[in-house]
Amino acid sequence: MAKEYRLGPTRKAVNVVIGGLLKLGVPAPGKTSYLMTTKGRRSGLDRTTPVNLVESDGEQWLVSPYGDVSWVHNLRADATVRLSRGKHHDTWRAEEVDATTAAPILRLYIDQVRITAPFFDAKVGAPVEEFAAEAGQHPVFRLTAAAN
Repeated sequence: MAKEYRLGPTRKAVNVVIGGLLKLGVPAPGKTSYLMTTKGRRSGLDRTTPVNLVESDGEQWLVSPYGDVSWVHNLRADATVRLSRGKHHDTWRAEEVDATTAAPILRLYIDQVRITAPFFDAKVGAPVEEFAAEAGQHPVFRLTAAAN
């Protein structure tokens, strides 16, 4: 059974360290990491968290390995998202995708970001069908360039 996500003091501290590195332009822990800013669905304030992107067939994808966390709710309310690392910022539109589309992206994600594997029932290298079965627990968003 997959591990349940809890944002405790240790995770908060890690997010602060990784967030600081990303603000300096250091892609920690890999070249796929960014600071993502969404608009709070209730407060309207900017909310920023570190994320890892998946690139597949020239497309960019956001995966929530921890389920329906706050940033997922924020994106569902307002699909505009800003990704930044150092002085580089891009604005995107996020579109949540269905299980069939999400499954291969989820498979790529846990292969790329192994630290999140315990939060999935499907294991690294499992058939894509196993990822489709749990896609409802790990929202996936396709990113497209935002119109200026």
